Amino acid sequence: MLASCVPARQATPPSSPSAIVSATASSPFSPAEVSAFLEERLKLVRGIEAQGVSDPDVLRVMRAVPRHAFVRPEFLDQAYNDHPLPIGYGQTISQPFIVAWMTELLELAPGDRVLEIGSGSGYQAAVLAELGYVEVYTIEIVPELAASATARLRELGYSGIHSMQGDGYYGWPAYAPFDAIIVTAAPDHLPAPLAEQLAEGGRLVIPIGPPGWYQTMWKFVKEKGELKAYNMGGVIFVPFTGEGAEKRPASGEPIP
Repeated sequence: MLASCVPARQATPPSSPSAIVSATASSPFSPAEVSAFLEERLKLVRGIEAQGVSDPDVLRVMRAVPRHAFVRPEFLDQAYNDHPLPIGYGQTISQPFIVAWMTELLELAPGDRVLEIGSGSGYQAAVLAELGYVEVYTIEIVPELAASATARLRELGYSGIHSMQGDGYYGWPAYAPFDAIIVTAAPDHLPAPLAEQLAEGGRLVIPIGPPGWYQTMWKFVKEKGELKAYNMGGVIFVPFTGEGAEKRPASGEPIP
């Protein structure tokens, strides 16, 4: 995987271990469990950094967000393994490295409005919100996952995230344009509504390719109304579902 070149900016100081433990102390886990999870999380993030993610703010939030709060109970022992895990309904919580890498590729800056397509368990939305300087919007097509993610995020204190249940293919036009859009499932083409809802200078990070096989991670940047495409390498994601994704792209719709 390739790490992006992120413009230098003043980073927020990393959270201290004691601050992270305090932030998660109200969870159903014992203090000993929270401490053990923290050690596993810090080790995981060291591995993510070794793989090339270098943005200090991204590393900070990956150290802070308790991934164990977003996985199913039967997978708790794998919460800080660097691989995806099932969350039901044919969906997964993404590999932590991929979450960090895609967040870095967005090149987020203070005041940015970011749209996530595919809330899933809510983990990626929490990572974005933990940055503390962006406005987060997230859409989930599976009603049960949308409801559980919204409840979980509120319980964890991420009450400022705007959530909606619906087909993310069409974006969220009421709040467009977005400075950044992140898509956490793979369609076989670039959804035109998302391209249209991207602000000038905005970044769109999305895996595109056939379902059940390798896809390509693309980063699009809107420059003078046109999308500039960057091939970031091969990935594997669950398929993008919904009526919009099943339609063949109309003539002229941008496809990498």
